[in-house]
Amino acid sequence: MVQKQETLFNPQAVTDLINKVKGESVLAKLTNQDAIGFNGNEYFTFDFENEIDIVAEGGAKSHGGIKVEPITVVPLKVEYGARVTDEFMYASEEKQLAILQNFNEGYAKKLAKGLDIMAFSGTNPRTGTKSTIIGTNNFADKVTQAVTFDAAKADDNLEDAVQAVVGADGEVTGAALSTLFGSSLAKIENGVGVAMYPEFKFGGNPGTLGALPVELSKNVSINSDLEGVVGDFRTMFKYGITKQIPLTVIPYGDPDNSGRDLAGHNEVYLRAETYLGWGILSADSFAKITGAGA
Repeated sequence: MVQKQETLFNPQAVTDLINKVKGESVLAKLTNQDAIGFNGNEYFTFDFENEIDIVAEGGAKSHGGIKVEPITVVPLKVEYGARVTDEFMYASEEKQLAILQNFNEGYAKKLAKGLDIMAFSGTNPRTGTKSTIIGTNNFADKVTQAVTFDAAKADDNLEDAVQAVVGADGEVTGAALSTLFGSSLAKIENGVGVAMYPEFKFGGNPGTLGALPVELSKNVSINSDLEGVVGDFRTMFKYGITKQIPLTVIPYGDPDNSGRDLAGHNEVYLRAETYLGWGILSADSFAKITGAGA
């Protein structure tokens, strides 16, 4: 039997965790976080089917037309646990706080990376396999406008992806690119041996390319053939993290199914669970850049 005691991260720790997620997740950098309720948030996208019409004085008005598509972003639960020495149970509050701060920092990084992996590839970050819970709610599966990646023409690939979104009447507010894509940009020369994009050399992540906000991360290509996603991250991608983040301290049993009893090894188990959700409101507002094997 596993005994446990559960509490909540205090508001300051939650704020710190969410801020760290913003600093580590490429998607969080390109978009704005929304407050996602436990029952989900409903968003509406409006597709205006025609252009505005000039109406003569006394003239008849014609039908413009609009298509409204509601999309519900429902949060899912993710968890992360770690074993620490049972000194945690008997340590001073100051030392317990130090342990929790370190756990909070590490968890934030895993949460940020996990958000990217799930939203880009639709896979479970721990197993690397497709998640039935996520389904097609990910860029690799949902976005159909695609450009084939060519390292020698990475800048052209990016421009083609931008034009694909613009051609579908979409807006481009940013690009999420893989580290391979960034390295490819760094190697492109102008024909006389001069690098065209030196700001990407040696792992550089300058934040912009021309007027386009750009973020580089290996998270983009984990578990998928994606090398980049371009589009309207600001309004057509939504994500949110609940502010209720429970922390469970488990002193007995084998909560991680490792075959190693906690009490028998003077350990306790810290487990954090978070509800987070995301949604791609309009697939046509994005274009993906994929490897040749995609």
